[in-house]
Amino acid sequence: MKLLHQKSGMIVFKILMILMGSVISAYGITLALYAGFGGATLAVLWQGVSHTFGISIGLASFLVALVMIAFVLFYDIRQIHVGTVLYQVVYSAFVDLFADSHRYSAHPAVNFCIMLAGIAVFAVGTGVYASADLGRGSYEALTFALAEKNHRQVKFVRMALDAAMVIAGVCLGGKFGFCTVATVLLSGPIIQRTAGTMKKLLRRWAGTENGEERQEKI
Repeated sequence: MKLLHQKSGMIVFKILMILMGSVISAYGITLALYAGFGGATLAVLWQGVSHTFGISIGLASFLVALVMIAFVLFYDIRQIHVGTVLYQVVYSAFVDLFADSHRYSAHPAVNFCIMLAGIAVFAVGTGVYASADLGRGSYEALTFALAEKNHRQVKFVRMALDAAMVIAGVCLGGKFGFCTVATVLLSGPIIQRTAGTMKKLLRRWAGTENGEERQEKI
């Protein structure tokens, strides 16, 4: 019975991690996106879709994710889990919620620093979400589906997808800039470090509870 409670508690905790990570990453990406230095790789496409169809950035991100998820459902359904949908719904909603809440400086150098801070916050939030292991985000699910089904290395598939998203976004009116390059260079290491740290905390928590349970049985 206690093992069942432990598993239930872990699932609830992971869902909370997804919610928290979604909100944090949404705040970070909007902080970086509106600083005036272009968009992150996928955000360039959001900007293009938003510009072309006259919709909000949050709705554009949701529609792009919906298309990706629909493709992956038919192409490799193993990549989709509850976290995939939950993350995207919360993330897209909060992107719009945070869109008008930021304040920027009249000095480009200050805004550049704000952009870098936004990328870091976005990466931390993504790492928190990813560490829950309840499904990949829509873009990550698409990346892994294409890589695994076609026996290609993930890094090369991601590079090709990033290039395709940026080109498509620019053609639709999105903005390529320093933010695009900085996101590619900075987000990966921060996401990896954050996810690794959170997973260690999860394992430590689970291990402690297991240890307590074993002691009680003895």
